[in-house]
Order: sequence, then structure tokens, then C-alpha cells
Amino acid sequence: MTTVRAATFALLEAYGMTTVFGNPGSTELPMFRDFPEHFRYVLGLQESVVMAMADGYAQATRNAALVNLHSSAGTGHALGNLFTAFKNQTPLVVTAGQQARSILPYEPFLFAQGATEFPKPFVKWACEPARAEDVPAAIARAYHVAMEPPWGPTFVSVPIDDWDRPCDPLAPRRMFARNPGDPAALTEAAAALASARNPVIVVGAGAARDGAWDQVIALAERHAAGVWVAPLSSQCSFPENHPLFRGFLTAGREAIVESLAGHDLILVLGGPMSLYHVEGFGPHVPEGAQLWFIGDNPVHSAWLPEGNAVVADCRLALETLLAGPAPARRDPPPLLGALPRLDGSVMTDAYLLQQIAALRPAGSIVVEEAASSRGAMHERLPILARDTFYTTASGGLGFGLPAAIGTALARKNEKVIAVLGDGASMYAIQGLHAAAQLGTAVSFVIIKNGRYEALHSFGRRFGLQSLPGTQLPHLDFCSLAQGQGIAARRAETAEELDEALSWSFAADFPSLVEAVVD
Repeated sequence: MTTVRAATFALLEAYGMTTVFGNPGSTELPMFRDFPEHFRYVLGLQESVVMAMADGYAQATRNAALVNLHSSAGTGHALGNLFTAFKNQTPLVVTAGQQARSILPYEPFLFAQGATEFPKPFVKWACEPARAEDVPAAIARAYHVAMEPPWGPTFVSVPIDDWDRPCDPLAPRRMFARNPGDPAALTEAAAALASARNPVIVVGAGAARDGAWDQVIALAERHAAGVWVAPLSSQCSFPENHPLFRGFLTAGREAIVESLAGHDLILVLGGPMSLYHVEGFGPHVPEGAQLWFIGDNPVHSAWLPEGNAVVADCRLALETLLAGPAPARRDPPPLLGALPRLDGSVMTDAYLLQQIAALRPAGSIVVEEAASSRGAMHERLPILARDTFYTTASGGLGFGLPAAIGTALARKNEKVIAVLGDGASMYAIQGLHAAAQLGTAVSFVIIKNGRYEALHSFGRRFGLQSLPGTQLPHLDFCSLAQGQGIAARRAETAEELDEALSWSFAADFPSLVEAVVD
């Protein structure tokens, strides 16, 4: 026999989970007795930071990451970014401590009441094992459920006295869960696509998660179909400099219908097209258009307002579509006109993003959390390569800064650029400490406009010309960075901006640029 702790660490190693992200408390400490030397513990100074670092790491490695939290208090701190991980469909195994079993009847200090209920509904599965010797099996199940499509977080509560208990070793097992899709439905979809007069493709983050980049390009070119990005997509699934790229759909019913007007077939790949941020009325798709949705998340299929849905892995399903009937010859959509370059006479967010695009190293990865600059980013900072863009799918703040650190840990030889709003940065600013300690060469670029600009823009929809409590005066991000061990520079002019960005992008250490924009 062995111990619960030794059996669990053997499983974690077998599943490639030798990096642990956490902020432990008293109820977790016995887990770390005889912590394996070849494992790595990544400390975050707040649990939401921990969760987002693990999220970025798991997305970049395409394998579940292990998150270690402290009982109810730590789990509570992490819930915002647990919600984001759930919406991101990120595979995570989250563990949290629990007080000793013998004193649970007395509601002891720092115990977790309803431990498995607390993180719901933002976990796919939650468990507090009935016996100490069941902990390794619970961890194994949590891993497999997290990795079963659609990916997502799972949760295991472990009492403090379980780790030293004896148990039998548990052999790791493998699970194969990719769904190629219903053959008859895909045959029907392929025939509809081939016979369509003017088809269009809408890509969501699921196409990127499923590794369908090449297949999406091949299908679009085969059918001369324009490609739009689904509303609020959290990853890039199609090169934004491709001649067939059409742009980004707005998260509103009428705007989506207007953008797709004239198309008789809409193929949605890997993410919901009907994702709305504002109330709308009228049809969900243009009149006369047939809609097909393909993605691995059955929830997206279930609330599809109209059309046909196939639950499937995008890459496998697209291979079937590519083998379908040849289409009639179609003329491709016209090329989009290029925007004129900005000269920097005014320091706007659009100019900043234009310069990031011009100066960034080839193949660099952008992690973004700057909601008010999303439109400018779409216009001025095109994403050109697979797996080089990540943002939050939830709309919650506090993801981008720590997620960039986790991404950099996983992609050590690639430059990671975190494009962050000043308000969003403050949700997780202590994540800079982790970047300094780990030495991850992230370039943190703060868009400093001095307020929660996204709220001001959105407020105008409701006729609100001013909003109380949304100004951010006197924030000094260079001082905040330097106080945590991060080199930083401030840029207020075009000349200062180019110099600061070039310095940061060339650095092999973490650095921060505070870009003051009008």
C-alpha cells in the first residue's frame, strides 16, 4: 500500500499535471509533505489570479491544469475566474482543502459547508470523497471529466487528514472522447453547403480548441465562402488577413441579421452565433437562410434559436464536409478595403494597437482584456496565426493579466503580449508579482484612459451621459509594476510609444508599458 498523497502525485504525473497553481491555506498543507522535486508550485497572491494563470496554461497546453485553493474562502475568491474558465471551456481540476473528518460535525473554523455545492454551476462535476482512500480515484475522474468535450473545470474537496491515510495505488487509464458527428447529418450539411447559392461561415472559439484551423481555411476556399467571427469569440479560428475574412459579428440580433443578409446558408463552427449582449427583436437569421451549427458543446446546440445542430468535434466534422459534393463555381466576396494608417498625432487606443501590430515579433501571442478597445483591436491588430489569441469568454474582469503569465509558462519560446485596460488590470494587478518571480517574458501593455470606458460606451445605449464612480484617477502603473519587481516605462507620445514597445517586445524578462491614450 501507499498513501493517498503518493498515489495522487503518481496519477498527476501520469496525466502530465506536474505544475500546480495555488494559494494554499492550513487545510491544504499536508498535501505538500514530500512534494516531488520535479513538480512545480506556482504561487498566486490571490485565488482569482491563481485560477486565471491555470486557465491560460491549460488552454496553451491543451491539457487540464491543477488548481489548489483554500477551503470555502479561497474557492470564493476564485469564483469569478472559475466562471470565466467554465465559459472558456478550459479543462481544470480544482482541489480545495476541507477540515478533518472527525471534527466536521462541530462546524470547525475554516471548514467548507456544502463544499461540492459552492462552485456549482460553474464546474462539470464536484466531489468530496466518502473515504480517504477514494481521493485518488476522485482526482482521476475529475481529470477525465474535465478533458471530456466540452472541456471545463471540475472540483474535488479533500479533508486535511486524508493525505497521510493508506490506500492502494491507482493505475492511470486513458479515455478517447472526440465525437466525429452523426454521419447522416453531416452528409446532409455537406449537400446543403454544396448546393447553396451564397454560403457564409461563422467561426467561434470551439473551432480553435478543436484544432480545425487548416480545415476551416480549406472549407472556406473550396466553397468561396466569406468567414465571419462569432460574437465575443475568445480565440482566433481563421486568419484575419485572409481574402475571405469578412470581420466580426456584433452581439446583437439585428446586427447579426444585417451582417449576414443575402446569404442562403450559414455554417456556424465551434461557437454560438446567437450570443447576444443586448435585447433584440425580429428574426435570428436573414429571411430564407438555412443555418447549420457544428460544435462539441451540446448546450450551444440546445439553445440554438433556429436551424440544425450537429454535436461534433469541429476538425473531424470538417474533414467529412471537405469530402462532400463539389460546389458549383462561385465568385468570392470582394476584398475588404484597408484602413488608412494613423500618424500618431493623437495618442488613441487605435494608434496603440496599430503600433503593437507593426512592432510585435512574428508568431507572438496576444492575450487581451480591454473591452472598450475591442473594436479598435479588431481593426488595427489582426491575428494571423493559429493559437495566438486568447481572451475571456465570460465578460468578467481579472482574467487577462494572470492568464498571460500562465500562457507564457506553457509557451516558453514565444513572446506573449498582454493587452489590458487600466480598469481590468486592477482586478489582478498582484499577478505581476508572479510574473517577476517566474521570470516569464510577458509584455504587459496597459491602455490607460483613466476610467471604465466600456461602461461609458455601453451607458450611452441607455441614455446615460455620465456614470458615477467609474473614474480611475491617479493610478501609476509603472510604480505598481516596479514595486513588484517588474521593469516599466510610460508612453504619452507616438515617439515614446514606439520606443517603449520595441524595448518591451525585445526583453527576455517581464516588462510593462503604460500607454496613456486620449
